[in-house]
Amino acid sequence: MTSAIDQGPLSQRRMLLWATGAVGAVGAAGTVAAAWPLVASMAPSARALAEGAPVEADLAALAPGQLITVQWRGRPVWLLRRTGAMLASLAADEALLSDPASARSDQPPACVNRARSLRPEYFVAIGICTHLGCVPTFRPQPGAADLGADWPGGFYCPCHGSRFDLAGRVFNNVPAPLNLAIPPYDFPDPGRVRIGA
Repeated sequence: MTSAIDQGPLSQRRMLLWATGAVGAVGAAGTVAAAWPLVASMAPSARALAEGAPVEADLAALAPGQLITVQWRGRPVWLLRRTGAMLASLAADEALLSDPASARSDQPPACVNRARSLRPEYFVAIGICTHLGCVPTFRPQPGAADLGADWPGGFYCPCHGSRFDLAGRVFNNVPAPLNLAIPPYDFPDPGRVRIGA
């Protein structure tokens, strides 16, 4: 049989355990309530979500040999519709390139080919030099006087002289260490490209 003396301390212990648990629960709820604004502030804003969203471009108005620029994630992305002569030049200039097979380049796996594209006619690349982040210029004419008789056409960075062919592959002996980056992209239908797919 238990006496009243034995039940007193046990009841006090239970009451202390319940009280401690209640205070802990209130403290935990207060901590979550205090931390919520901090956690919520780390979520991306609507503007950031919009800038990171895929961008679509219409290819119907893009003439052969023409390059247009669209913005994706705050960076210029080139869309170039290459001609047959431009595509033929890609094989001819491989001896002049630092990474002709694009082994060290940033591109989707499906773009590891000579044209560095999903469809050879269309070249999609981030238009930022891999040296120090300048924007190269589009210089498609072979043999340009200021670039030398062996210039096959491509992209020239005026900041430090880096050169890239019409597939964004970097030439030997220039400051840029890598080929131009190719963003993730796809063709939702034959006349449109979606960047950031």
